Amino acid sequence: MTTPDLSQPSLSQLIANPSCMDDYDPNSMPVEKARQFIRQHLEPVAETETVTLHESLGRILAQDILSPANVPNYDNSAMDGYAFNAADLNAASLKIIGTAFAGKAFNAAITHGECIRIMTGAAMPQGADTVAVQEKVLRDGDRIQFTEAPKPGANVRYAGEDLRQGQSVLPAGHLMQPADLGLLASLGIAGVKVYRKLKVAFFSTGDELVAIGKPLATGQVYDSNRYTLYGMLNRLGVEIIDLGAIADDPLQLENTLLHAAEQADVVITSGGVSVGEADYMKDLLSKHGQVMFWKIAMKPGRPLAYGKIGNAHYFGLPGNPVAVMVTFYQFVRDALLCLMGQPASVPLPMFEVECTAPIRKLAGRTEFQRGILYTDTAGLWKVKPTGAQGSAILSSMSLANCFIVLDDSVGNLDAGAMVQVQVLQGII
Repeated sequence: MTTPDLSQPSLSQLIANPSCMDDYDPNSMPVEKARQFIRQHLEPVAETETVTLHESLGRILAQDILSPANVPNYDNSAMDGYAFNAADLNAASLKIIGTAFAGKAFNAAITHGECIRIMTGAAMPQGADTVAVQEKVLRDGDRIQFTEAPKPGANVRYAGEDLRQGQSVLPAGHLMQPADLGLLASLGIAGVKVYRKLKVAFFSTGDELVAIGKPLATGQVYDSNRYTLYGMLNRLGVEIIDLGAIADDPLQLENTLLHAAEQADVVITSGGVSVGEADYMKDLLSKHGQVMFWKIAMKPGRPLAYGKIGNAHYFGLPGNPVAVMVTFYQFVRDALLCLMGQPASVPLPMFEVECTAPIRKLAGRTEFQRGILYTDTAGLWKVKPTGAQGSAILSSMSLANCFIVLDDSVGNLDAGAMVQVQVLQGII
């Protein structure tokens, strides 16, 4: 659980007096400032449940996992070869007295001048402490000679070398990955305690929206935002509540908003928060919650709303399709992971590469241009924009495998300039 920072203004204080927040500018808030503000108002879900190991994939651990045993739980060979005592390293030859297989130990001790044939993973016999790999041994009947003597203790995996009994294996707040399933299975752990799934409700707003499969009239568009939101939420493993596309009708919007807030931890809407759009959503949010409306110094995705509706966190995203995705990845994703139980921010991976095309940009705002990260003929990573960068061009997101992140100090760039890229592979 996070501890509220009493030095920070509350939502109600900010709504009543926006200037009480340092550097707060209701006309244009820096991207990182908005992230920090949202983060300070988040508190993870507290309820937990125990699930099977299979079911734990993608869930957040609610307790530290401690190793119930040493891993490995016995000394074993790291290679196929011959096990012997290091005191015999200078012997002219050693006699083979048996064989040890993985799962079938050699149940006798070896003494001076003796060795056994041993396979990878097989238990080391009593009296042996070193393994010579088979490629560096000459065998003649039941005797071996070293062509290259190993160092004492070579090629042995000792009990507890990977994990000691009682050692922390995975911490609370860890997002379970495929490798973790194998790790816990190797410890004999069949079930783990995780935080319950976060419940996220979402809907689109606007009279112009039409469900897919129906014909479009002049001025209408298909509701694509709900499908991208569904895909992004599904990747995070939350419980999804899709409430559809809601027309600009005050009563219907109010009922949907309150219904969403009653059953979900987080409510996300697309549309209705931009200047010039119908004011129904803004009026409803002001009536039923504590919500801030911001103009973020970014492109795409300038309008953003954040706050609380009842006990639910609320995110109001722009209506343009690309802006929905960009604001989700830059603000909502991080917040949802925190609410799910991850103790620290998990930023999208970012590194610097050469951009092979010129970029037009105004200084004074952060831009997230869609880019294609690729390797050239020399094997060097480079990036190029996907083409037109309009916030309604959803195809740019399908083509992209990264964001080209240009901060507010950057203006127009020539081809060959170094830029920061934020990798999307495995995220979107």
